[in-house]
Amino acid sequence: MNFEGKVILITGGSRGIGRACVQDFARRGAVVTFVYQQNHQAAEELRAALAAEGRQVAAYQADVRDSARAREIVEAMVQAHGRIDVLVNSAGIIRDGLLASMTDQMWEEVLETNLTGTFNYCRAVSQQMMYQRSGVIVNVSSTAAEFAPRGQVNYAASKGGIEALTRALAKELAPRNIRVNAVAPGMIETDMSKAVRGLVGDRLRELIPLRRIGAPEEVSEVILFLASDHARYITGQVLRVDGGLSLGGY
Repeated sequence: MNFEGKVILITGGSRGIGRACVQDFARRGAVVTFVYQQNHQAAEELRAALAAEGRQVAAYQADVRDSARAREIVEAMVQAHGRIDVLVNSAGIIRDGLLASMTDQMWEEVLETNLTGTFNYCRAVSQQMMYQRSGVIVNVSSTAAEFAPRGQVNYAASKGGIEALTRALAKELAPRNIRVNAVAPGMIETDMSKAVRGLVGDRLRELIPLRRIGAPEEVSEVILFLASDHARYITGQVLRVDGGLSLGGY
């Protein structure tokens, strides 16, 4: 898949699946801008490493909950490059806990970051994509949207919302030649899943038909496919990347 000269925006780009997307798009010739929240060192190391390879990568620090900041970043990209071809919404957090003891803050932080953050960036790019009459949006959901484990009512609700948003927005933007899809990863080896993987241990692999944890690159490759012309007749879909985990639930 060749993304030579394509202008890509990725949220949550300093770690995990978002980081893998930054690397994969950039190494296929794209002009990549990514957003990160806090880890400036990781973001700068990623940007510098790709720049040393001759790749075009820029990084912005931003909280995806900040809608004004989302608009600022999109406006800066359009001013610099004249267009935005692909948005990948990868930013996300977890704040696990049983419902009876879940605080307002735990609920609000997860919903506002995962769901509202996705909404903010979809809205920010939509006007430019409609003007172009082209574009692709790929949202990162989770198998938890349908098969949530105990202690993740907030996370499951946020990811279920992302899938509903994806379907509704796909229908809304299709007449302007804009495709909107989602990927739903299962258990992937990222910093965010580390605590869960540590708690469940080897039993987790027994629940996955392919008997292993996925790698971020295995999700990013699917995201690149959905962003490419190979998927030009696919919109409004949620594609699970979970090693078969969702076949039997949790």
